[in-house]
Amino acid sequence: MAIPSSVDLLIVGGGINGAGIARDAAGRGLRVMLVEKGDLAGATSSASSKLIHGGLRYLEFGEFRLVREALAEREVLLAVAPHLIHPLEFVLPHDQSLRPRWMLRLGLLLYDHLGRRKRLPASRGIDPRRDPMGAPLRSDITAGFVYADCWDDDARLVVENARGAARAGTTVLTRTELLQARREGEAWQARIRLADGTETAVAARALVNAGGPWAMQVAGRVGAAHGNAALRLVKGSHVVVPRLYEGDHAFILQNDDRRIVFVLPFEEDFTLIGTTEEAFEGDPAGVACSDAEAAYLCRAVSRWFRASVRPEAILWRYAGVRPLYEDHAASASAVTRDYVLILDAPAGSAPLLSVLGGKITTYRRLAETALDRLRPCFPTMPGGWTDRAPLPGGDLVGGDVGPATEALRRAYPWLEPVQARRLTRRYGSEAPAMLDGARQAADLGIDLGAGLTAAEVGWLRREEWAWSAEDILWRRTKLGLRFGPAQKERLAAYLAGL
Repeated sequence: MAIPSSVDLLIVGGGINGAGIARDAAGRGLRVMLVEKGDLAGATSSASSKLIHGGLRYLEFGEFRLVREALAEREVLLAVAPHLIHPLEFVLPHDQSLRPRWMLRLGLLLYDHLGRRKRLPASRGIDPRRDPMGAPLRSDITAGFVYADCWDDDARLVVENARGAARAGTTVLTRTELLQARREGEAWQARIRLADGTETAVAARALVNAGGPWAMQVAGRVGAAHGNAALRLVKGSHVVVPRLYEGDHAFILQNDDRRIVFVLPFEEDFTLIGTTEEAFEGDPAGVACSDAEAAYLCRAVSRWFRASVRPEAILWRYAGVRPLYEDHAASASAVTRDYVLILDAPAGSAPLLSVLGGKITTYRRLAETALDRLRPCFPTMPGGWTDRAPLPGGDLVGGDVGPATEALRRAYPWLEPVQARRLTRRYGSEAPAMLDGARQAADLGIDLGAGLTAAEVGWLRREEWAWSAEDILWRRTKLGLRFGPAQKERLAAYLAGL
């Protein structure tokens, strides 16, 4: 791939914000380069709770603008990425020891009406003893509520934004590090180290710092102090256990420390539990879920469920560092999840825009706002467009995974139902392109385990910047939950031979 020596916009960071800004900017006609020192979504953006939501608990801290914007974005993202985002109902059980019932009902009514709600049902009260959705709960839980939000495949949302950016002309470079950048008049002169170890120079009219937990280090590397702005790094951990209950609904559980824990259906046969919130210091690359956090999450579920969850049942655990904007709140739970954009644009010099904070739900709106802030540098740039353009794979037959899966099975009748559903949920309308005209299962090449074929691996390498077994198993497909040690070694050996 030819690497341009000059671009309009150089973006540092291949998480959801960097990928979202790249796609939006490229679609407006800017020449864009995105550099990511690891894999796309390799840090915070693949370590979320997998939710597109307004943030019900943020109402308690008065974050009404953020919740309203997030609820509006929830509807937009449902429309543009129905293969990656789908509705999910949450059961909120109640007992007398925590927040009063009237407060929860009032909060849910406000949540129902703060943002546009076209596809999701309104909240309602239930008796968990009589409603099947309450079956996993203790028999003495007599009251509860149900409300709707959305589930998402966080890492694939990043990848599809990067793919959309690339289709519009963005140069996407993973395993590529920004070494330095300095202003020379109205341009940035940057030096980057590519995946093969070689270095090259790139000039850019503007620089976007979307470094996530490393944003302040990136700012320092390019000589921007940003005054008193700072990040508060907060670790969030999750665990995955065998499926705890029947049904496609989730639970939101109040803990006795006034935090909440989500319990979510995950990858058909599993349950995802999270998250914790702990202050973090050190290198975000080394973050891990501790035994104490894992035990905390298990206790939180066991407090409400009939059957207790023990740490020994955990199949996978992961952690990420949330780069929250430091607003000096008393606790990690109270720190704002809103984003702050800092523009450093001295007169006659190339601008730097740093992205601090934010949440995955509002990434698209953040990208629009970022480009609005950069408009003085690109005065002829057209307006926003991403609210009405499907992400790659998002133009599904019937507008939903169900009809699209059936269409895929009709076109490829030899696909197993589970496989057809998995491919539709991963690749959406591009699943046939990934299958590349195969007429029988054998045409897809060897099965490397759990239905992961040579054809799919080839697609992930060509189209999605996947290099390693970890990229494929934990970020692109989540098949790591179904792979044993020998299969993981076989995949790594296969990739090494390509």
